[in-house]
Amino acid sequence: MTKIDRYILILFLRTVLVCFCSIAGIFVVFHAFTSLDDLVRQGQTEGGLVRVMARYYGPYMLLLFDWTGAIIVLMSLLFTIGWLRRTGELTATLAAGVSHGRILRPMIIASLVIIVVQIVNREGFLPGYRDALAMKPKELEQESQQLMLPCDDRTSGILIEGAAILPRSKRIIQPSFRLEGDYQGFGGLITAATAQWTEATEDHPCGYLVDGTLRPENIESLPSAGTQDRIILYTPYDQAWLQPKQCFVATTINSELLQADQSTSRLVSIPELAARVKNPAVHSSASVQVLLHERLIRPTLDYALILLGLPIVVNRKNRNLFVMIGVAIGTVLFFFGIKTLSGALGGAGYLLSPSMAAWVPLLVLGPIAYVRLRDIQTI
Repeated sequence: MTKIDRYILILFLRTVLVCFCSIAGIFVVFHAFTSLDDLVRQGQTEGGLVRVMARYYGPYMLLLFDWTGAIIVLMSLLFTIGWLRRTGELTATLAAGVSHGRILRPMIIASLVIIVVQIVNREGFLPGYRDALAMKPKELEQESQQLMLPCDDRTSGILIEGAAILPRSKRIIQPSFRLEGDYQGFGGLITAATAQWTEATEDHPCGYLVDGTLRPENIESLPSAGTQDRIILYTPYDQAWLQPKQCFVATTINSELLQADQSTSRLVSIPELAARVKNPAVHSSASVQVLLHERLIRPTLDYALILLGLPIVVNRKNRNLFVMIGVAIGTVLFFFGIKTLSGALGGAGYLLSPSMAAWVPLLVLGPIAYVRLRDIQTI
């Protein structure tokens, strides 16, 4: 790496950092303005306002980076080249026989590294903060109940309902398990005070530990029931690890699928999303399948967006910086227009299958991005 490469790379990365900090600062200011009372009240009990805001807005910074990373990189390319052109450094470098492609190489490689960091953030960090991103400032101190979405376990014939759900605790308040299958002696319904989601152990598969059973009243005298190949309803009658008024319902419908607010479902990792699509107990809509394919190709598509902006940066017309920004905004709108339209068609099951709907933007824009990358090598 030459000195000019290091100079351009530092200038580019500094611009990326300034752009991200500017967007993050605007977001925090406007968001905190409507929740300042709750944050101040929480700060009085937890060591100060700064500490509380860092704990609350830290996950939002990761989410903001995931949302805006590619666009920030594209804008930083424009600002960096615009600055080099304004100071005359670009003209001097070109006069020395260095091509545009060689000048842009450090920034193109750095852009690829940023896309990789986005992948690590999206798959490694964000899934662990999805509950925190669904919280409101007043919920930092005490977890609040949320509405629950009924869900049918198609493999065991059980409809899971409840009055409310505690997302972080993974607990259902006043659960109701409607038994559509043949479970002799249970009367077609199990109601209780709470139901706690529990991962699989040596004693049982994953499912809900039901506590304070109200119906059936004679739960201790009923033997465990299920299908020929597996037990679904565990009772204290023949399961020593269960206490009186307890039972266990084996299911793969976890607490996240029961939340009425499904906005955090887009923050799960690719393996979790694939497991949800392959789960035979859950009906996976076409939109969820589109989301899975979009997550698989998103790094390539984000990089294609950056490459689409190269002709805006490298041109012989010496465009004004604000004109280039306007053209870049148009390119971004065109990019997301195609992506949104194909995703909507695939999610609705109209004209495009879920997999094709996710791949159409890349099939359309990928070759264009590659041609533009090759073109700047000759300018």
